Amino acid sequence: MSEKKNKILVADDEKEIRDILKLLLSSEGYEVTLACDGQEVLDLADDSFDMFILDVNMPKISGFSAGAKLREKYFVPMIFLTAYAGESDKAMGFAAGADDYLVKPFSFQELEARIKALLRRGKERPDRQLWCHALVLDCDTRRARRGDTVIELTVKEYRLLEYFMTHQGVALSRLVLLKDVWDKNFDTNTNVVDVYVNYLRNKIDRDFEVKLIRTIVGMGYIMGVQ
Repeated sequence: MSEKKNKILVADDEKEIRDILKLLLSSEGYEVTLACDGQEVLDLADDSFDMFILDVNMPKISGFSAGAKLREKYFVPMIFLTAYAGESDKAMGFAAGADDYLVKPFSFQELEARIKALLRRGKERPDRQLWCHALVLDCDTRRARRGDTVIELTVKEYRLLEYFMTHQGVALSRLVLLKDVWDKNFDTNTNVVDVYVNYLRNKIDRDFEVKLIRTIVGMGYIMGVQ
């Protein structure tokens, strides 16, 4: 029996780029579906896709907006393609739910390497429950529970919480979190880590007496009970 092909939804408003990406990705064994704008992305998306690759500047609905909506429903990897290389643009992309961010012009070899890395990482996700005090993270359903409270997580919130829970008692710098959770080495001017830590605190700590995520001044964050 032949191995199932990974299915990728590729969106770009430039037909030439869409066609080239479909040709090259198909030649590498991927099943490719094309979209020309953000609205078409949302119309075509379903849980059969293994990855989304979205251009940022698209008509009707931007890549960032479409990506954020996809992240409400799907946990598969997502790559943004864009002509903007600024740190603030990258931070917006990751805040919208990106797993990676590729600046145009890029080589197909680089894109393919990132696709393979993200698909491989998804397969290596641990199938178990993680515990910290009364907080339980189910790695199969990607939901958390604290006491009787069920906590719904976005994809990036889940990955950040999973990292915290597998590194309990370890002081984690923002740079380490950017590298290991966002797979990025970029300037510390971005506040994407702080933004997502606050999202997590609001969900897992705000309504509970015992706080699990603490700030280490001048360093970063640590998870665990004092």
